Amino acid sequence: MLEHATTPTTGRDRSGVGRLLGLGLLLVVCWLGVEHTRGNPPDETTTLRVGVLQFGTVTWELETLRRHGLLDPHGVTLEVVPLASENALAVALQGDRVDLIVSDWLWAARQRDAGHAYQFAPYSLSIGAVMIDPAAGIDGVTDLPGRKLGIAGGPVDKTWILLRAYARERHDLDLGATVEPTYAAPPMINALMLDGTLPAAVNFWHYNARLESRDMQALLTIEQMLADLGIEPLPPLLGWVFREEWAERHHQALQAFLAATYEAKRILATDDTAWEPLRTLVRPEDERMFSTLKAGYRDGIPRRYGDAEIEAAQRLFEILAEEGGGALVGGVRHLDPQVFWDGFRLP
Repeated sequence: MLEHATTPTTGRDRSGVGRLLGLGLLLVVCWLGVEHTRGNPPDETTTLRVGVLQFGTVTWELETLRRHGLLDPHGVTLEVVPLASENALAVALQGDRVDLIVSDWLWAARQRDAGHAYQFAPYSLSIGAVMIDPAAGIDGVTDLPGRKLGIAGGPVDKTWILLRAYARERHDLDLGATVEPTYAAPPMINALMLDGTLPAAVNFWHYNARLESRDMQALLTIEQMLADLGIEPLPPLLGWVFREEWAERHHQALQAFLAATYEAKRILATDDTAWEPLRTLVRPEDERMFSTLKAGYRDGIPRRYGDAEIEAAQRLFEILAEEGGGALVGGVRHLDPQVFWDGFRLP
């Protein structure tokens, strides 16, 4: 489920400070070696229409960007369009109501295969994890058969499919035939975990963080699964998706926007006070939950993005395609590197 999810307990530096010191250089990275004659002339003002989930985590970053005026020097303004669901985001982009949304490269690849040239630039590493109730007596993947498993993303949820591929490869288990899937909306999955109905679940990262703050635990992270399956480095799984033709016409404005979002990430990674104005968007129930949500967001910030990460995404696609089949990947046979916009890299 590639919404905005990573497990809240990845084993990385939870403070986010040490591993993100280099983010202060990202604005420079976005511009070095770039052909500035493309797209809008620098003296023009460009408005980018950004579709967001009304209560999604993308709003945290965009509000930080706005509050700090990070686009002001670049002649770029944002029109933020709140929408109610991921499907509504996709429809808005396809219908030219918005210019950018956050989605995953698999969606962009399927659209490209269907003749619609969309491209992807990294937003987050964040995806899902297998969360468990510590009272359920589940110590590993081999304890999942015969149990209920909550799945927030439906039968073709990507985290669920990756978990199945991992269990098949590493433990010779067919989880698709041996667990009892319970499909429900993310808040309902959490409610069923907390009332003891579900012993284990897969959910979006910010819901996992909320579970962690209520003493639920991560059994297995996506990062661990990918590493065990030989997928390294960890590729960004969520990104800004936009039309290739639009990106060509708005090359400089798009680069300025992406640079500004990474400056917002740097601020949120290193400055706890920057989170205080976001409380009404984050909506934590208490300080412990606020802390786990901040840590989960910071864990998902991409540190590197280049050829190695794109190649890792292509290898991950092969695993997802083999396990999920046409229901997941449609007619896509290989992940076209043209899906990944060449105007943005992180060293």
